[in-house]
Amino acid sequence: MGLIPVKPDEVATIVTSLEMRERPRPAPLPASPLRLVRWERPGIERYRALFRRIGGPWLWFSRLVMADDTLAAIIHDDAVRIWAVVDRAGIEVGMLELDDRKAGECELSYVGLIPELAGQGHGRWLMAHALALAWGKDVRRVWVHTCTLDHPGALGFYRRSGFVPYQRTIETFVDPRSIGILPADAAPHYPLLASRR
Repeated sequence: MGLIPVKPDEVATIVTSLEMRERPRPAPLPASPLRLVRWERPGIERYRALFRRIGGPWLWFSRLVMADDTLAAIIHDDAVRIWAVVDRAGIEVGMLELDDRKAGECELSYVGLIPELAGQGHGRWLMAHALALAWGKDVRRVWVHTCTLDHPGALGFYRRSGFVPYQRTIETFVDPRSIGILPADAAPHYPLLASRR
């Protein structure tokens, strides 16, 4: 058994992929003051602003560095469905993105709420909606992935929601804080080792 060094300006994370191969039994939706609002062809900057607000604390950055035309091709694809989660005042506080581009499958690409809402039961509400929307006609598999950079309860939450782990991989990438994509104080649970270039 050995340790593999990671460069000071890189991040390493263990990614766990999980799946459901059977539609879960219908259950009552948990109560929540939040609601889903469908985003048809969202604007790139609006999408990125919400993505950053939800995912910055967990070092989500892939959609922040993607070329505009590449991102637009994904989020404007008819087989990719996106909802904003909004509070009573109409403020966007979460996101649900479902990817149906592979026949018979639905990926929960992004499911998240702003960190201020953690631990209040809203995640169960959002997941109930996610699963109801994901299991459409002809869907035989719904899947999601999470990683060790995510909220510490994410993996257990997905398992309690009925997902079964099937694969684990290691991902390394340049720390988005070290190159100014996210602020240096993002993700304090994962220390920043490299100074900005």
